[in-house]
Amino acid sequence: MKSLRRWATLATAAGAALATTVGLAPVASAAPDPVLASPYLYQWSGQTDPIAAMNATGVKAFTLAFVLSDGGCNPKWDGSRSLTGSDATLINNIRAKGGDVIPSFGGWSGTKLGPKCGTAAALAGAYQKVIDAYKLKAIDLDIENTDEFENYTVQDRILNAVKITKQKNPGLRVVITIPTEVGGPNSHGKRLINQSKALGAGVDAWSVMPFDFSSGGDMAGKTRSAVDGLKNVVKSTFGLSDDAAYRRSGLSSMNGKTDVAGETVSVADFRAIRDYAASKHLARLSFWAVNRDCNNCAGISQGKYDYTKIVAGYTG
Repeated sequence: MKSLRRWATLATAAGAALATTVGLAPVASAAPDPVLASPYLYQWSGQTDPIAAMNATGVKAFTLAFVLSDGGCNPKWDGSRSLTGSDATLINNIRAKGGDVIPSFGGWSGTKLGPKCGTAAALAGAYQKVIDAYKLKAIDLDIENTDEFENYTVQDRILNAVKITKQKNPGLRVVITIPTEVGGPNSHGKRLINQSKALGAGVDAWSVMPFDFSSGGDMAGKTRSAVDGLKNVVKSTFGLSDDAAYRRSGLSSMNGKTDVAGETVSVADFRAIRDYAASKHLARLSFWAVNRDCNNCAGISQGKYDYTKIVAGYTG
């Protein structure tokens, strides 16, 4: 994936309207599923106000990007912001509105925890700091950069850290998000999924990023092909039925123009993708990113929150 996927520098139409307190509000008993329908939201280069997005669209959860290494085995937002700073305020406000969050570890750019933490136990400890800070129900591990995705020592470290983390946090759900080819995960992705079974990692859902295919064309059709390919790998690896395998599969698209010249996920494409996800009862539907979901912000003619409204209507 290219830098636009993870470090886009785009102006947003809504400024931050965040409270000054950093204390975390408790998660309401009726809080939404943070895995199921949670578009990505980032805090650099202008912050989209999540409360405005919730009010305008009905969306209830966000995937917050990104938790990275501060240079060692210590988690910070984008590698620099404290867990108790503005991001804690953001989470507090979303929860006060009846929503919830799923923090995402990794992404394309920046220094990752996987290579910096020398052991699975140390990496699990880094995950635990974030889980404890926000009383989380789920985390997303975005494994796409080559220093994690194509490094099998780090792949195994991440999977063993997931196993430790799941054992320490009963009920916590873990999503792993990976790049994909049109036909499904490549050899590195297949290896990661197969190894998760071998190590007993207990990953709850696998999500692919069906874009940056180096060409344009039918992005709804290519997305269906990529997710069907993921389903087939999950099915064969874990011995599941088609239906059960789809329910452990998901996707994170990219709204508007992607990193590849000539490739665009239109609003109509994304609506078709949502309908496909619903027909297969996918475990996850997301996109990069709410910050780009405003009038003409993603390089195409669109209305504000067009993509977020589609996610908000997804019920699995």
